[in-house]
Amino acid sequence: MNIIVDTSIVLAVALEEPEKTAIVEHTSGADISAPEVLTFEIGNALSAMCRRRQLSPEQVLAVHTVTQQIPIRLLSIDITGALNIALKFNIYAYDAYFLECAHTHGHPLMTLDRRMREVAAEMGIEVLE
Repeated sequence: MNIIVDTSIVLAVALEEPEKTAIVEHTSGADISAPEVLTFEIGNALSAMCRRRQLSPEQVLAVHTVTQQIPIRLLSIDITGALNIALKFNIYAYDAYFLECAHTHGHPLMTLDRRMREVAAEMGIEVLE
């Protein structure tokens, strides 16, 4: 099975969040993919966590190292298609990149983001909970 994951999924695993066990169970043996912007989103999220004093600089670097060890195939995306999704559903383009990726490749999406799950369902994208 092929699964598109978003930043929330990768960070939940790397940060040892309570959802980690279920995520690992659902993705075990699957081919995991994400749009190529994933690495930039991870960096942005980690730096924001540091700014909010949720993580120390040392923890940011350690978590980043963990994220790099997760085998994820990065896929190019159609920016115009993603922008159309963002505009149609009034969401951020960064969220639309993951939806466009799942839609184009016909793979289910795994996310912890409620709004992204709602839009995916409206688009007919299978969402893994």
